[in-house]
Amino acid sequence: MKVTSLLLSTIASASAFSSFTGRPVSVSPTVSSTTLCMKTIAVFGASGLTSSECVYQALKNGDNVIGLTRNPSNLKIPAGSGGDKAGESLSDEKLTMIAGDVTNPADVAKVFEAGKVDGVIVGLGGKTSDVGETMLTDGTKVIMEEMKKNDVKRIAVITSIGAGDSKDQAPFFFKVLMATAMKKIFNDKNNQEEAVRNSGLEYCIVRPGGLTVEPPTGIVNVIDGQAGSIPRADVAEFCLDAINMEDFPYIGKSPCISSVGGTGWTKDRSKAARGEM
Repeated sequence: MKVTSLLLSTIASASAFSSFTGRPVSVSPTVSSTTLCMKTIAVFGASGLTSSECVYQALKNGDNVIGLTRNPSNLKIPAGSGGDKAGESLSDEKLTMIAGDVTNPADVAKVFEAGKVDGVIVGLGGKTSDVGETMLTDGTKVIMEEMKKNDVKRIAVITSIGAGDSKDQAPFFFKVLMATAMKKIFNDKNNQEEAVRNSGLEYCIVRPGGLTVEPPTGIVNVIDGQAGSIPRADVAEFCLDAINMEDFPYIGKSPCISSVGGTGWTKDRSKAARGEM
């Protein structure tokens, strides 16, 4: 399985569109010494844009996947990793899709009844007007209760830059949205994160910057400053590493992640940004 190279860097306060100037430190654990023997990964919200990347990449890695989503027929091969097959229906002999509501314990229990789950990725989403003001928190609590019943320890939960104590890492215009149009969803994200932190599970709360559907770079910036953009494909690989790597360095933490090279919402594809010059 491909293991993401994690680049740790501190980014000085700057405009949301400034270029990367820090020197990252590469952390590249080897698969043989750090990877758990994974067999089955459960993905909740499986048909979403980032979650479908998790499903697709896990299958490519040879893992079994059990997905829960309201509409399994919406699961498609993702644009970032899928290449010329992007947009086609995603099916695989190692994939089990279950139609259900993540806030319904009976539906969530079906995921754990379908196979011995080794790790969980929570990538829930949807408009508040469609899914309700507390779906993220309520659904995640149900998932974690089922994990405990089934002795599943490892969970990666995708939230967002700006959630929890990362508010100051969001660009100004995004802070405005968080306080206005997105206020309800961020209240739910904050409560979701608190529930995860208090769960007693081996968690990683993943807070990505501006999400794109570009191809994966295979590299992630874990940052202290303002977040830039990041392909959903890279977020997915980070989440898969979080549940596959026994000594993943961000267990019990809430890293903010963005792409190589920048604090801007537009990805910097220059050689300098990639450390090639």
